[in-house]
Formats: sequence, C-alpha cells, structure tokens
Amino acid sequence: MKRRRSIPILSSTPPSTPPTPQTHLKTPNQKPLKTISNPIRSLTQTLKSTPSQNSSKTLNWVPLNLGKSELSLPLTFPTGQTFRWKQTGPLQFTGVVKSYLVSLKQLNDGDVGYCFHNLEGLSGGGDDGARLALLDFLNVGICLGDLWEGFGVADERFKMLASCLGGARVLRQDPFECLIQFLCSSNNNIGRITRMVDYISSLGGFLGEVEGFEFHEFPSLERLVDVSEEQLRAAGFGYRAKYMTGTVKALVCKAGGGIEWLYSLRDSDLEEVIKALSSLPGVGPKVAACIALFSLDQYHAIPVDTHVWQIATRYLLPELAGARLTSKLCNRVAEAFVLRYGKYAGWAQTLLFIAELPSQKALIQSQLQLWNDKGTRLEKDDNTISGGN
Repeated sequence: MKRRRSIPILSSTPPSTPPTPQTHLKTPNQKPLKTISNPIRSLTQTLKSTPSQNSSKTLNWVPLNLGKSELSLPLTFPTGQTFRWKQTGPLQFTGVVKSYLVSLKQLNDGDVGYCFHNLEGLSGGGDDGARLALLDFLNVGICLGDLWEGFGVADERFKMLASCLGGARVLRQDPFECLIQFLCSSNNNIGRITRMVDYISSLGGFLGEVEGFEFHEFPSLERLVDVSEEQLRAAGFGYRAKYMTGTVKALVCKAGGGIEWLYSLRDSDLEEVIKALSSLPGVGPKVAACIALFSLDQYHAIPVDTHVWQIATRYLLPELAGARLTSKLCNRVAEAFVLRYGKYAGWAQTLLFIAELPSQKALIQSQLQLWNDKGTRLEKDDNTISGGN
C-alpha cells in the first residue's frame, strides 16, 4: 500500500526547465471524497460502429452519468495533459484508450456521451471492457464537486474560478504513454509536441479514421526498441531523440519489465516516484511531476514551470514577485500549493493553470468583475447597516 509520508524537498541543480518541488509538508486532513456511483446509465443503444462511421450524425452517443461540472471536455483535453486527443467536432474529442478508439461529446444537457468505433474483433472484454477502460482513464472515481468545495473554503478566488471552470478533470493515463509524451514536451511548444507525439503514435497499429484524423494504438515498448536515434532526429525530435531511445533502453533493462515497473510506481510515495522517474534519460523533476500527476496517482505533485511560478507569486507568494525562479524557490512554490490545497494540490494547480490560458482569460475576467462587484455591493450594504446602528 502507498505510504503517506511527508513530502521531501529535492535538492538538485536546476535543469533546463524549472524543477518540480517536493516538500517536507504533511498534507492537511481532508474529508474523504465521494466516489461517483453508477457512472454509466443503462446501455439502451449499441456501442458498435466502424471507423468509416466518422460523422457525428451517424454516431450513437451513450451518455455517461457525468454532468458538465464533473467533466468538461474543452477544459480537460486541450490543456496540456495529453497530446493524443483530437477535436473532431463542436465539443467533440476523439482519442485512444488502450486499444479502443473512442469519441466523446458534450451533449446539450451538459452530460458527456461516448461512442466506440472499433469494438468488433477486439479482445479485452468487449463493451464492458471498453467502458471500464474509459472510466478509469477519465478518473471518474474522484468527485470534482467535493474537491472544489474543499478548495473553495481554503481559497475564495478558487471558488470563483471553479464556478467558471467546472469540469476541469485530471486524467489517469497509461504511465508509459504519458512518459513518452512528456519526453517530447521539454522546452517545446504545443504544436511541435503534438507533431512529435503523432509520429510516435503512428508507429502503433492503425485503429481507424475519424473526421480526417488517423488514430493508432500507442506503440509498445518492444516496438519502440526498434526505433533508432537517427530515425527520430530525421522526424524532427532534435536532442530529444537520444533521451527517447535512452529511456526506452532503460525500461527494457528493468527487472520484471519496464511497463510493470512504471505501474508499480502508483503504489510508491511521491519522493520515490520522482527519484525513480528522474533516473531515466531526459526526465527532470518537472517532467517527472507531470507523469506522476497525470498517470501515477500522485495528486499532490506540482509541476512547476514559469506559468505556475507566475500564478504562485501573484496569489500565493506575492513576496517573491520579481525574484528569479530557482530550485529552492520551486520548493517554496510546492509548499504553498500543498499548504493551501492539501493532498489534491495537483488538481487545484491544474485548474489555476487553465485559468491563465488565453482561451479562458476573457471569460474569467468578466466573471471576476461580476464577483468583485457583488462583493463591493455586499460590503456597502454591511457598512450601511452598521451606520444605521
């Protein structure tokens, strides 16, 4: 079982991207989170369709029992957690979970519908196996309503943001797939990361095409062993090519198997997870924290980059505004997040990061103004009442 110990401070030379802090803090006590019950309604429609049925008009959407406040597709998929999902229609995203090609769509009532494209001929439990794999990937065992309520008590600004950005969920990805994706992300931009991830994905088995996008099963560790550094450099990976091939070789050499080793980290403490992942070529503390948060159930991991640093100095540590980000200060950022938000601090950090994205800022600013105006009116009312006494 995972042992919940205090979070140690890592002492290391800062890598090229700001390191991810881990602190000595014990996470504050929080009430247990509810598990969302009955996440799938009765299946009254067939799930089976073929890759050629890629028009949203022909898809049979089976609703999940998840409202928009529990899962917002636009606030979950295009926000830097994963680079394998594509927008295939208005409020519709398509990707691969294990060997299942699946589309998700935000329905008119706010619920999310899903449709599998390639169940015929696949092993692994058929409809039930595919559904369970999707629910695990979406991390539906954690109730956002409970999290946001607790965070709102600790942080009035978070309470306002959550009212605008409900449904920003942290995914539970396959650890190997997550590791390879974030090896591509170091000192990189979204467009280039996506192209690199698309190239790696194309080495896996073809699953189908949806709205002009081709989808593949993520290649196995054994398949990536055959990919050379020269091949990756020719594909535009640059210096990351040696890290990719080096990490693949390191995983192959793990006793018991590299994939099994990665999954075993879900039962380890965060300190051990960061140390283990950082032993792989090209994985620094920041990338390790991303992998830990998005695939290894380490929900108090805080990936710190310049954007998170700006959030911290603006709202949590204003006394550090203007300072240069260092390894030591990264540790202080983590302390601030964990002190404020507890053992799910990584989920809170994810929403605060999304709130800073250009696509969300205009909405947030208008809502903040309404929030501030409401607070001003209440304050004036209180003063008037006090004066009357």
